[in-house]
Amino acid sequence: MRVRFSARSDVGLRREVNQDSYGAQELPQATLLIVCDGMGGHAAGEVASRLGVDTIIETFSAAAPPESALRESFIAANHAIYTQGHGSMGTTGVAALFRDSSLYVANVGDSRAYLVREGQIQQISRDHSFVSDQVAAGLMTPEQARVSNVRNIITRALGYQPEVQVDIFALPLIPGDTILLSSDGMHGLIEDDEIAEVSSILPPDEAVQRLVDTSNARGGHDNITVVIAQVDEVSPPADSEALTLSTAQSPPTGSPAPAVSSALAVAPVAAPERTLSRLGLVLAALTMLVLVAAAGLALAQPPPVNAPSPSITPTPPPPSVTPAVSSPSVTPAVPSPSVTPAVPHASATSILPSPSSTAVSPSQAPTAPTRSAAL
Repeated sequence: MRVRFSARSDVGLRREVNQDSYGAQELPQATLLIVCDGMGGHAAGEVASRLGVDTIIETFSAAAPPESALRESFIAANHAIYTQGHGSMGTTGVAALFRDSSLYVANVGDSRAYLVREGQIQQISRDHSFVSDQVAAGLMTPEQARVSNVRNIITRALGYQPEVQVDIFALPLIPGDTILLSSDGMHGLIEDDEIAEVSSILPPDEAVQRLVDTSNARGGHDNITVVIAQVDEVSPPADSEALTLSTAQSPPTGSPAPAVSSALAVAPVAAPERTLSRLGLVLAALTMLVLVAAAGLALAQPPPVNAPSPSITPTPPPPSVTPAVSSPSVTPAVPSPSVTPAVPHASATSILPSPSSTAVSPSQAPTAPTRSAAL
């Protein structure tokens, strides 16, 4: 496979330190690209993201099956960050592995991987964030999630706990496909259709710079990192290395799978079962027993004398999604986001407005709250 790629990282307009990191490794039969977005005070986020990128590259084994190689390198990064920071620092992580005619994506946190094909864009990775879980449960719309003041809370990260669950996705590639990795400092300010337009029209080196400049023009409230790779040529795997992509599993309850073009279908690769999932099931069962017992006691109470019982509408508990109480013991399939309609091609000067024309004052720009992890 022949891939051309380019990357840019910028501190933005509001941060003093760039806590984003990216890396690339070109191997004889594969190309590995990585973006990490660190978090933690006193530059700990910068240390975590750099350590994450370096460890993933150093521990990645090209001889192992792609899914296993990515998962084990992310687990090694989690161990390295946790060992050094003792749970006080962490980072998101998203990686794209190009091998033969296929793409493999690993992600933890809310840094993203996108596929742009013939003007259509699809998010490959899944955001591990509070608002993403609320959207999946039907408790929040994507528009509400985008501007929510809790959008900074992530539910999974590298380095905060001794163990981590890594999502892996696999899909076939064709010549002309574009893969984009980004931290939330970019995709939090630029719409998907704009990303698709820029990536489809401009070569990678110009596209990454345009997206960084536009993010800063729209406030630059966070660090900005963009990596774009364009697939020029794919080669079928050798018979002894034939790749079989796994079949998509059922989406989690409450999150109906949107209609997605079959040409852009992504196959999630199930992660091994972890102890944390069993604990979640036990806690859920105990919670149900407590609720049933409480309801029985309430029914056993005699009605008040000479006073009609008031009609009370139970207040549902506030939606709180924590990985420790997630119900499935096997990583659920990730519902593929709806494909953005193809954007008509235009000249390079007609895509995103130039930074000077879209600049906003600091008072108008959205303010990103400090990143935190609900782990």
